[in-house]
Amino acid sequence: MAAAHRHPRPGAAVAVLLCAATTAGLYGCADSGTPEPTPTPPPTPAPTTTAPTQQTRSPFTGLPARPAPVLAVKIDNVPPARPHTGLGSADIVYVEQVEGGQTRLLAVYSSDLPERIGPVRSARESDIELLRQFGRPALAYSGSQTALKPFLRAAPLYPLPPEDAPGAYLRGGGRPAPHNLYVLPGRALAAAPDAEDAKDIGFRFGPAPAGGEQVNERTVRFPASRYTFSWNAADKSWRVAMDGSPARTTDEGPVTASTVVVQYVTIRSSRFHDVLGSVSPYTETVGGGTAVVLRDGRAHDARWSRPTAEKGTTFTTPDGKPLNFAPGHTWVVLAPR
Repeated sequence: MAAAHRHPRPGAAVAVLLCAATTAGLYGCADSGTPEPTPTPPPTPAPTTTAPTQQTRSPFTGLPARPAPVLAVKIDNVPPARPHTGLGSADIVYVEQVEGGQTRLLAVYSSDLPERIGPVRSARESDIELLRQFGRPALAYSGSQTALKPFLRAAPLYPLPPEDAPGAYLRGGGRPAPHNLYVLPGRALAAAPDAEDAKDIGFRFGPAPAGGEQVNERTVRFPASRYTFSWNAADKSWRVAMDGSPARTTDEGPVTASTVVVQYVTIRSSRFHDVLGSVSPYTETVGGGTAVVLRDGRAHDARWSRPTAEKGTTFTTPDGKPLNFAPGHTWVVLAPR
């Protein structure tokens, strides 16, 4: 797994200087044979007003993590864009339908930042609504339709296409454009220093609910793509396959998830279309409906609810009790009803 970029603890440099000053006061130089005078204890330094960063549990994974800003990345997913880079470090991966029945991935990072992520592709109108539950995150994407740009600028997020953060992108991977654009997440977040930290978006983690149906495999189909999730009891995770091929990353091996949510949503036409005239689908993530939650080798019927765009999405059992996810990475497949 790629090395994660960590946010430095505030006050670390101050602590080093204080230790150096203390050491110099206690162990000054003296001539040999000359009695060493008893040193005067240095004054006790005043307590710093900057508290060390405390480790808590991520609201995205349920695992220990320090508070850190949210970076969402729009990732290409057609066969020439595979294998992906950095996808295995995402806390949450959303699968969205785009033109021609294909799909794109919206990967959300906070707990861990890989060295690079991609290939990066363009944003859609649906991303604006989906990301509002995260507060004001940063969004890395390759570009957008001209008509969509004002909406991205006005949205409660920090848009980071290459023209706004040129130092955060590079071309590579031995692939032809447009499947060779990668984002460097550390530099992307440096261009959005006020991006909000991860916060509660409705996920709950803990023991599995009673019942459920034992399943070894579940396939979700879109008009021109499909995803298969296969339970691997050895490492207690779901292996991801795309269009019949096991998904892998260039830096972290097989793509896996601890929890898979198949969230059934309304997918309708948006007001935008691509350069070929194909209308972009709009995935509605505000409202409610049914879902299936896969965890621990079992499938649990669920209901989802998100009353407004600013609110998180809650998942409950059919009788209204919170449905816990397994701690770890979560995939949310926004599937047509």
